[in-house]
Amino acid sequence: MNEKEKMLAGEYYNSFDEELVRDRERAKKLCKQLNDIPDAPVDERNKILQELFQTKKNCLIESPFRCDYGYNIKIGENFYANFGCIILDCNIVKIGNNVLFAPNVQVYTATHPVNIADRIAGKEMAYPIEIGDNVWIGGGSIILPGVKIGENTTIGAGSVVTKDIPPNTVAVGNPCRFIKQIK
Repeated sequence: MNEKEKMLAGEYYNSFDEELVRDRERAKKLCKQLNDIPDAPVDERNKILQELFQTKKNCLIESPFRCDYGYNIKIGENFYANFGCIILDCNIVKIGNNVLFAPNVQVYTATHPVNIADRIAGKEMAYPIEIGDNVWIGGGSIILPGVKIGENTTIGAGSVVTKDIPPNTVAVGNPCRFIKQIK
């Protein structure tokens, strides 16, 4: 297995692998192009987004925006991310249809070992994140590696989502937890 395959399999991988470094540089350039034209027409922004990652129609991401690779981000229709969105896509980030991100939402697939020797050795891991259809993520929320957020769910502002959140719910807090069912 090469380092990219290990990364996507959730195994230890070396993020300084030549291919991964090259892929991150590509994403940085595209993010810079996107962020340098904050008031550009939607069509111009969409061209860059199409090159950066897999998206369907009606995707709007405000600047500034940052991601690691871009190609691991799969976005459904009618997606909106407000200012300051960061997606660390060292593994797959699947975002459903009709999803809204308030300002400064951060989505992290990347993580590091708790074992100090492994961390010093430069080992990293990444786990996929899935966000269902019709989800609203409140401002300043952080979605941690391996989390699934069910459809029709609202995540309150400032939440740190450490575990799966069931569909049709409101969840809030640090750590994020179920508050109520949505009917």
